[in-house]
Amino acid sequence: MRVVKAEIIEKEVYDVINKAVCVLPSDIKDSLNNAYDSEEGIAKYTLENLIKNISLAQQKMRPVCQDTGAAVFFVDIGEDVFIEGSLKDAINNAVAKAYTDFFLRKSMVKSPIERENTKDNTPAIIHIDMVKGDKITIHFMPKGFGSENKSALCMLAPADGVDGIENFVVETVKKAGSDPCPPILVGVGIGGTFELAALLSKKALLRKVGQRHPKKYIAELEERLLKRINSLGIGPEGFGGKTTALDVFVEEFPTHIAGLPVAVNICCHVARHVKIEI
Repeated sequence: MRVVKAEIIEKEVYDVINKAVCVLPSDIKDSLNNAYDSEEGIAKYTLENLIKNISLAQQKMRPVCQDTGAAVFFVDIGEDVFIEGSLKDAINNAVAKAYTDFFLRKSMVKSPIERENTKDNTPAIIHIDMVKGDKITIHFMPKGFGSENKSALCMLAPADGVDGIENFVVETVKKAGSDPCPPILVGVGIGGTFELAALLSKKALLRKVGQRHPKKYIAELEERLLKRINSLGIGPEGFGGKTTALDVFVEEFPTHIAGLPVAVNICCHVARHVKIEI
């Protein structure tokens, strides 16, 4: 049994938060550059400015977007690890301190009805899973709500099949239009239950651009969805073009014989996430 102190987790999380909101993953930057090479006219000009913004943010270590998001964490805890102290307190302490110290926008409200700001961007949204091994893996995703608000979930009937899944995903992106700041990343969760499908759709966004699902029929679904979405012509920031989405990621889970839950989680081109291994 390996013992990890909560203080170590707090420090590790604190140390990556500012980097996460200022520096985009290389796969996102590469895919935007590839899109720039393939576009023309206003779409190319728009991508040029998005790329300049990303570069300046990294150079100056300033947030690449003013919406520094709800602090979302996916935590995989090895079965052979014992955490000494409170994991949730460690993460929330790190978020509160980092969002204050680095002057990041604090967007969380205590109640969705009364709307009073918590003033430190807590509580974080923390998803915990137990896995084999003696390590702790933490994925941090500052999730902006311009794109989050355009996400959707539908309880399809099994008879709707793959066609129903594809049509729902494409229609969700079409309805979103320019609001989620395309080019977007699209996470799709299929199966499980109402809440699990939504969780899968968000976790899917942790994959790298171009990283296809290991199951062939899922990988083929991802490719078809990407092609259909980009044929919508919404384009960068909604000005038209070939690149509405940079990629589509699909995750599935077994489900009930009477159900076909499908969730779509949309992320803007500022797809920020970092991974910590302890």
